[in-house]
Amino acid sequence: MDTSDQQCHWGIVGGGMMGLTLAHRLSQQGQRVTVMEAAPNVGGLADAWKLGDVTWDRHYHVTLLSDLRLRKLLSELELEQTMQWVETKTGFFTDGKLYSMSNTLEFLKFPPLTLVEKFRLGATIFGASKIKNWKRLEQTFVADWLRKWSGVGTFRKIWLPLLQAKLGQTYRQVSAAFIWATIARMYRARQSGLKKEMFGYVPGGYAKVLETFAARLESDGVQLLTSHPVQQVFREDEGQVRVDGPHGESRHFDRVVLTTPSPLVSHICPQLSERDRERHERIEYLGILCASVVLKRPLAKYYVTNITDDWVPFTAVIEMTTLVDPAELGGHHLIYLPRYVAQDDPAWQWSDEQLEEKFVAALERMYPEFDRDDVLAFRVSRVRRVMALPTLRYSEHLPSIPTSIPNVFAVNSAQIVKGTLNVNEVIEIAEDALTDHLLPSLAASSSQPQLATSTP
Repeated sequence: MDTSDQQCHWGIVGGGMMGLTLAHRLSQQGQRVTVMEAAPNVGGLADAWKLGDVTWDRHYHVTLLSDLRLRKLLSELELEQTMQWVETKTGFFTDGKLYSMSNTLEFLKFPPLTLVEKFRLGATIFGASKIKNWKRLEQTFVADWLRKWSGVGTFRKIWLPLLQAKLGQTYRQVSAAFIWATIARMYRARQSGLKKEMFGYVPGGYAKVLETFAARLESDGVQLLTSHPVQQVFREDEGQVRVDGPHGESRHFDRVVLTTPSPLVSHICPQLSERDRERHERIEYLGILCASVVLKRPLAKYYVTNITDDWVPFTAVIEMTTLVDPAELGGHHLIYLPRYVAQDDPAWQWSDEQLEEKFVAALERMYPEFDRDDVLAFRVSRVRRVMALPTLRYSEHLPSIPTSIPNVFAVNSAQIVKGTLNVNEVIEIAEDALTDHLLPSLAASSSQPQLATSTP
């Protein structure tokens, strides 16, 4: 849809991958765009930071062969051809021991499960991969669904620890659509015909991706405002949307898109209808405490090690340098130790020093060859709102993308209803919202006089 003859000034609140993708696609349609980001740099959850002497992603990210939206964007940025693709392995830490779970033979040898339990686990995963009507799964709690199909033993030994590790006690509120989406992404990753887990990354990590993306946007005329927290979004009588920023500064736009978490949408938009406000505020978010740890030497050979022992204080071990060349990190090795936490989890009160002691002590118990003197850098990311919890009938209660405020839209990761939170899904939500809601809003108003555009 060519909208260059219907140019508006769009304000985008939030400079994560969602906001940057929307800015890119709107600019390609001949629209004028300003992005406002509260942080000192763009990227959101995909940003990078310093770890001792190296810079790498603040949270762990990989690209799958099936991540077609992300790969298309990287191709436009002339980065996809630089990507490195690596076959990875999966580990499992259970009953105090580390097992490889990277192929069918290793699965069949996995000691904690009986032969019947292994069969039921495999049948559950295969059966879930064939389900098309994911909305039906929104009617059932994930724990009930997994007990029914995998059996009590498999649920207790495998599924329950994994659900608690990923969701904490909030797993009790989550629908079976969550596990369906997780399994579906795993299967899509193997649809290349290789039947291997091939993961990819851009050399330089997301620091390189974001640097390239920002330069492209600015060369296309997009204005990127960082350290620019938005205080309020308000539609004025003459039809324009006023965005109040820091230090009493206001900007005016024809249309505004909010990519922030839903509770913040409710907070900064006082004109929302009660129905809209209730729908945004009822969305529950899971947070994360994620430690990035730089080591002198590797831990194991697995990209991800799933953990079922409940004494371990983190969700999993993500050994990034089984995928990323250690040369990218000065010859060192990088692991991530995430802990997903509910809003009332006491772990939020742990200091960085307490968290480091708990995490390093757990590594010592898990890996006999590990020595705490191997730790070169340890840094903790704390994010209160990472993932919207897919509760029962989640998709039925979502707020609509066009809000009750004319020309104000809310496009955020809470709109992911049949996938899991990752960069590819975020890009897909942005592009679908553009096609289904944002550009049609221009066509709907094309017969009316265009609004004047002003800036401070």
